[in-house]
Amino acid sequence: MKRLLPMVLALLPLFVSAAEAPSYTLVLKDHRYQPSVLHIPAQTRIRLEVINQDPSPEEFESNDFPAEKIVMPNSRMSLFIGPFKPGRYGFYGDFHQPTAQGSLIVE
Repeated sequence: MKRLLPMVLALLPLFVSAAEAPSYTLVLKDHRYQPSVLHIPAQTRIRLEVINQDPSPEEFESNDFPAEKIVMPNSRMSLFIGPFKPGRYGFYGDFHQPTAQGSLIVE
């Protein structure tokens, strides 16, 4: 028990910071992300909610940051991403790549 307590205390800030993370929303409609450009703060871990209003699933993915998650039709999912350095980071819907494109602008 004495060894477990320091480990729990060391991990506690990760859970607290996730609960306090700013939240941003992307809506997927007609196989397009709205907004297609999302501005987020640099050096901040964020909670990203993706709402799929289409009748088919989509896979939120990026080659610029670690993210790969399926959003079922007419549902939503959340993931935590970041922190990022300032810059532009692309993301896309793997199942509809020609139209489901977007960018994070980190400032």
